Amino acid sequence: MATTTTHPRPTSRLRGRLVTALCVLALVALFALPLWLDARRSGPEERFGGTDARATEMIRESDPGYQPWFTSFFAPSGGEVESGLFAMQAALGAGVFGYAIGYYRGRGRRRDRG
Repeated sequence: MATTTTHPRPTSRLRGRLVTALCVLALVALFALPLWLDARRSGPEERFGGTDARATEMIRESDPGYQPWFTSFFAPSGGEVESGLFAMQAALGAGVFGYAIGYYRGRGRRRDRG
C-alpha cells in the first residue's frame, strides 16, 4: 500500500504576503535595473541627461542651420526650480492615480455588498 504525503496548502494570508513581497521585489527590480544598466553605459556627467538635450544635439548634428519654430514662454531660473516643478507634477499625478484606484476599488466593493 503506497502512502502519499500531502503538503499543507499555505493559508490565504501567507499567500497574500508572498504575493505582496514578490510584487515589491518586482517593483524594486523595475526601478533598479534601468539605473544599473544606464550607469554601465554612460559617464557620470551624462547619467541623468534629459531627452530634450539629446534631441537638441541630434538636430544640431543632422542640420546645423535649423531654426526652432518657437521658444519656451517659461524658463525655470535654476535646476532646483525645475526639479521642484517636476516633483510637484509627479505628486499631482500620483494623487490622481491613487484617487482613481481608490474610487474604482470602493465602487467594486459597494457593488459586491449590495
